[in-house]
Amino acid sequence: MSYDLHTHSEVSDGTEPPAQVVAAAARAGLRGLALTDHDTTVGWEQARAAAREHGLLFIPGAEITTKTSAGTSVHMLSYLHDPQHPGLAAANSAARSGRVQRAKRIVANLAEDFEISWADVLTHVGPETTVGRPHIADALVTTGVVADRSEAFTHYLHKGSKYYVPQDTMTPVEAITLIRQAGGVPVIAHAMASRRGSTVSLAELEEMVQAGLAGVEVYHRDNTAEGKELLLDLARRRDLIVTGSSDYHGTGKPNRLGENTTDAEMVLRILQQGTGTEALGGPPAV
Repeated sequence: MSYDLHTHSEVSDGTEPPAQVVAAAARAGLRGLALTDHDTTVGWEQARAAAREHGLLFIPGAEITTKTSAGTSVHMLSYLHDPQHPGLAAANSAARSGRVQRAKRIVANLAEDFEISWADVLTHVGPETTVGRPHIADALVTTGVVADRSEAFTHYLHKGSKYYVPQDTMTPVEAITLIRQAGGVPVIAHAMASRRGSTVSLAELEEMVQAGLAGVEVYHRDNTAEGKELLLDLARRRDLIVTGSSDYHGTGKPNRLGENTTDAEMVLRILQQGTGTEALGGPPAV
C-alpha cells in the first residue's frame, strides 16, 4: 500500500507527459501518486484520466517555490487545493512569470561565455510549461556545453555559480497561508537537503507549523540522516503528517518512482484535511 507523493511531468521540469508518469507509477507497483509540478496545475486532468485508467489513487498537487527572509529556498508541496482560488492562483501565476524573467537573466549570463540563446531554451519548453533551470540545462546539453542535466547543475547552474540568479518569490509562511485558504494541505519538501544549499532552522520550521504546516517530507534521497531524525522528532512533537517521495523527474534526474513512499495512514490524513479539490479513487485501507 505505497504512495509516491512528489512527482513531476513535462508540464514543469520532468521529461514525461503526466499520463506517462501515472503509467510508470502503475508499472512500479504503486497504489497511488500525487503530481506536483512547479507552480502549476496544468497537468492535473491528464494525470487524473490516466489514474482512472490504471486504477490508481491520484492526489492533485503542486510544488510551490518560496524563500525565507534569510534567503533560504524552500519548496512547499500543496495537496488538494482549489486551483481557482484567487490568491493562490495569482501567486502561482506571478511565480511562473518570475521564473521566465529569471531564466532569461541566467541565459544572458551564460551567453557571455557560451553559444546559447533564449531560443535554444524555448525548444525544450512546451506552451504551458513552467520554465526552470532544468530547461536551461537541456539547452546546454543540446548546444554541446555539457553531457547531461547533472553536469549542467554541477558546473554552471548551482547557487554558487557566477551565472546563477536568485528567484523572487513569497515566503513559506505566506505560501502556507494561501494553501490553507485554498483548502489545500501544505507539506514542506526535502527540508534537510543540505547538499542543495542552506536549510531552514528548527525555529523557522516551528514558525511554519504555527502558520498551518501540515506535514514534512522526511523520506527523500536528498535529506541527510540527521535531518530526517530532526524532522521525525518535529513530526512526533507537533503531530505532523510524515511523507516519503521520489521527486521523480523522468530522465531529468536519477530519482526512481517509489524509491521512497508514504504509507496509507498518512495519505488518509492528507485526504481528510484537503477540501479544495477531490482526489481520484477511494481512501486507502489503513
